[in-house]
Amino acid sequence: MERVRLKFKGVSEIVGSDEIGLLILTDIAEQNQLAIPCDRAMIREFGLRIGHAEVVGRLLPEVLWHVIAMQTNMQFEVLITGIMDGQYRSLLVNTGNQEPVAIRISDAVLLAYIAKLPIYIDSVLMSKQCAPYVKEAQGVAIPVNTISTDMLKDALAKAIEEEKYELASHLRDELRRRRL
Repeated sequence: MERVRLKFKGVSEIVGSDEIGLLILTDIAEQNQLAIPCDRAMIREFGLRIGHAEVVGRLLPEVLWHVIAMQTNMQFEVLITGIMDGQYRSLLVNTGNQEPVAIRISDAVLLAYIAKLPIYIDSVLMSKQCAPYVKEAQGVAIPVNTISTDMLKDALAKAIEEEKYELASHLRDELRRRRL
């Protein structure tokens, strides 16, 4: 499997939604980006770290990572493996013995940010899911297959309410595809 290395670029909020944000990852050359939906709690977690809040060193992820680093010489990486039911699937992989542990994608990105772990994605998956990266862009493209079913239903209702029927048709098709 050919892999693409990714790096964390930042957090973006979704206009019109207080509950959902996006974690933005790019390839190393910053040519393409991957937008990963996350919840409000994760936006807050990244905000604390990006803003260098004093409390960060005492938070659970940092403390546990510090203990792991002190007690072992294990090396880890994050691997994004696919999409299921509108959510990216990821693994935390011990690179010494290749033992994988499933981990929620937003938690995996947070851990990678804290511990400076490399993040990889299968190159075929990246080519299907990425959008061109534009520094300072005002908007971010999100593949519809990365949106949870509940989010899709809400977006469909809003598209119908706003009479955006072409968008509603695409959202309906994605919902039908998931029911198969």
